[in-house]
Amino acid sequence: MNFGFYIILAAQFLSALADNALLFAAIALLKELHSPSWHTPVLQEAFVLSYIVLAPFVGAFADSLPKGRVMFISNGIKLTGCLAMLAGVNPLLAYGIAGFGAAAYSPAKYGILTEYLPPAKLVVANSWMEGLTVLAIIMGAVVGGVLVSPTISAVLFDGWSAPLHGFGIDTPPELAICVIVVIYLLAATFNLYIPRVPMDHKPLSRSPAFLLKEFIHCFKLLWKDPLGQVSLGVTTLFWGAGATLRLIVLAWAGVALHYDIGKAAQLTAWVAVGIAIGSILAARFVKLEHSVKVLPVGIAMGLAVLAMIPVSHPLLATLLLIVIGAMGGYFVVPMNALLQHRGHLLMGAGSSIAVQNFNENLSILAMLSLYALMEKLEFSIYAITLVFGLLLSSIMGILYKKHGHDQDNGRI
Repeated sequence: MNFGFYIILAAQFLSALADNALLFAAIALLKELHSPSWHTPVLQEAFVLSYIVLAPFVGAFADSLPKGRVMFISNGIKLTGCLAMLAGVNPLLAYGIAGFGAAAYSPAKYGILTEYLPPAKLVVANSWMEGLTVLAIIMGAVVGGVLVSPTISAVLFDGWSAPLHGFGIDTPPELAICVIVVIYLLAATFNLYIPRVPMDHKPLSRSPAFLLKEFIHCFKLLWKDPLGQVSLGVTTLFWGAGATLRLIVLAWAGVALHYDIGKAAQLTAWVAVGIAIGSILAARFVKLEHSVKVLPVGIAMGLAVLAMIPVSHPLLATLLLIVIGAMGGYFVVPMNALLQHRGHLLMGAGSSIAVQNFNENLSILAMLSLYALMEKLEFSIYAITLVFGLLLSSIMGILYKKHGHDQDNGRI
């Protein structure tokens, strides 16, 4: 790996760090505004909605410009959403603006890997990318949790009361958002130094009608490809489950461990630690051509989620969340690499990532909607965890059986 690859990683790390810290700052802001509990999953839905609506267009956008420039522009949009939240715009709307930028950013950050590196290095590159993204999730949870903590924010306000109050910053969530603005600015700086690579699969037209038709074609093409189908199904399920699990852990920590929002936010970081461990193991032991052999680990992950229900000790909770995360990282990294490789061969990096994001965020939207509905119907967090774990294992089992059927019939 050369120096340019590490510039890409640094830019992605800082941008993902800001994204994840902003989520916890926005959740704290909702609590400060006394919003109902079901607004929390709706907050994430506002973020992912852009991925779904813009999916036909962001892939072509990522393929039409140098991907470093696309990442810079998209990062600026995320910064705008962050500043809007700081200016008093409703957190649901402001976080939605940040989601608009994230939707445009994603095809570029993954697409540049397939343009910059040979196929033999994609699993390793993805493990680096996922590992640092997970580290950003960990640090985002820690930074967000610490900054919205009354104790820490009180110390910072005591030391910087004059300048902070001069800018109208007088609550812990607003203080957290100020720090996040600085992180976005650092990410933008690294975006400027991402190496330029030759653009392949440049879109034939920028017409919205053409792009929509082309997206539908790519969507069908990837789902009809046997290896694309199984890898797309697994990554779609994983990210929907991951987004929902983060909110489940926040609520579960409050009930089972009696944690406040700051400590609960930091607890979610242990899932990300596990994902990092699983990603490293996948890079070490799983080759691209053997990626589909990790599917049973996904079934086990759903069953492990059920083990959260009786746990009430902080140490056991931490160990269990690390195990759950490690299972997720071990099966999703090879699947992600396989999907990128198939997509790059079939239609181009940007377009394939856009199709992937569309499916993954539909899954996130569906699972968060189910979670919000159960919250609104006042299901206990233990009942929600039970439904979630069984759903995850069942769908992974169906995908595993489908892959075995394809092998038996010679489709793979």
